[in-house]
Amino acid sequence: MKILAISDVESKYLWDYFQPEKLEGVDLILSCGDLKASYLTLLATFTHAPLLYVHGNHDTDYQRRPPEGCTCIEDTVYEENGVRIAGLGGSVRYKPGPFQYTQREMERRVARLSSKIRRMGGVDIIVAHAPVRGCNDGEDPAHMGFDCFNAMLGQFQPKYFVHGHVHLNYGRIPRCAQCGETQVINAYERYTFELETPEAPPAPPQRPFGSLLVPKLFWKSK
Repeated sequence: MKILAISDVESKYLWDYFQPEKLEGVDLILSCGDLKASYLTLLATFTHAPLLYVHGNHDTDYQRRPPEGCTCIEDTVYEENGVRIAGLGGSVRYKPGPFQYTQREMERRVARLSSKIRRMGGVDIIVAHAPVRGCNDGEDPAHMGFDCFNAMLGQFQPKYFVHGHVHLNYGRIPRCAQCGETQVINAYERYTFELETPEAPPAPPQRPFGSLLVPKLFWKSK
């Protein structure tokens, strides 16, 4: 599965100089927030791939007019071709406004989402806006990661944790990092990666039409 992750800045490659063939081969698009709704709507219009999103702390316009043709996966688990994707948008609260949470508030969200993940038998990708605390996050209150994300990754060990919020042009911030068993990806602007999808179980053998078993009728002679 080819996955396009986007966040924070509308890519000129996909926005100013858009051509539909640039999305060819993409099986799934993940938006980690702080992007114009019209940008997501454009991408969703010219691809058959599902576009899943969470909110960034600047996505207040989504409350009035959300992206069209896209699916919000906040606080839920979405499955696509056997791949389980969980969503947790928002940032650490640093001023009044929506899509910002205290550490305790995010802990409660993680607890609720964890029960859904257990019912799904695990999770393959976690999509968030904010980073994991201590893994490519910032030291300032606005760009600090959530502590509870560390416990979540340790418990469920998803293959990928994809986030935004911390712009790569802020400084020497790596695109990818490893946190335990999970690869952490900063989706700033755009980044493409591959995920091997689980093999579907083999279909049961089909009985030829002419070999259908017809129950025999037994007649008693008088």
